[in-house]
Amino acid sequence: MIKIENKIVGYAVAKPEDKAARPEYKREGGGDRAEVIRMHEKLERPEVLVGSTYKVKTPISDHAMYVTINDIVLNQGTEHEKRRPFEIFINSKNLDHYQWIVALTRIISAVFRKGGDVAFLVDELKAVFDPRGGYWQPGGKFMPSIIAELGYTVEKHLISIGMLKEPQLDQGQKELIEKKRAEFEEARRQQDAFSKSEYPEGAQLCSKCNTVAVIMMDGCMTCLSCGDSKCG
Repeated sequence: MIKIENKIVGYAVAKPEDKAARPEYKREGGGDRAEVIRMHEKLERPEVLVGSTYKVKTPISDHAMYVTINDIVLNQGTEHEKRRPFEIFINSKNLDHYQWIVALTRIISAVFRKGGDVAFLVDELKAVFDPRGGYWQPGGKFMPSIIAELGYTVEKHLISIGMLKEPQLDQGQKELIEKKRAEFEEARRQQDAFSKSEYPEGAQLCSKCNTVAVIMMDGCMTCLSCGDSKCG
C-alpha cells in the first residue's frame, strides 16, 4: 500500500494527440536559458547619453553620495521626441553600503531600460523606512531613510525631464496655507512682545507688582520693578 502524504486536488491525463498539438518553445542562447519574450522594441545603449548628477549628503554618513541618471532621447527630431531615464549610477566613498548600492543601481537601471511608466519606482523608494530611524534635512524635511532620499532624487530628475508633473497646490489650498501662516505669525509676534523683558534673564515673579523682576541682590530677594524686598 502506498501512502499519499499530500492531498490531490485535481489531475489531468495527457493524451498522445495533445502532445503533437502543443507548441515547442525555443530557447534563446541555448542551454538552460528559457526563451525571452520581449513586449516592446529592444533599445540598445547609444555611445553617448545625456544625464545629470545629484549630490546627496546625509547627516548619518561622513561621505556624500553622487547619483547620476543618464537619459535616452526617443524619436529625436520629431514631434514625438521624449527624454526617458536609461540608467543610474551611485558613487560613494562609504563602502559600508557598497553591496546594496550595486544591487539597487542594477535593478533600477533594468526597470528604466524596460520602458513604460517607471514613475512607480519613486513611490516604492520613498516608502522605505530605516528601522534605526530617519533624519532631518536642512530646511525641516524629514527623510525616513537613505533609500527614501534616493527616491526623492529620482523624482526630482523625472520632473526635470518632463516625465512627472511637479506637485502643486490648488487655489483653495494656497489660500488656506496663507491664512494659517498669517495667524501663526501674528500669534508669534504677540508672544515675542510679551516675552521681551528689560529685567535680567532668570528673574522671578514679584508677588507685589506681578512683574518678573525679582532677583537675588546682596543676599536678599529684591524686585527691580517696585523695589519690594524680603529684607525690608
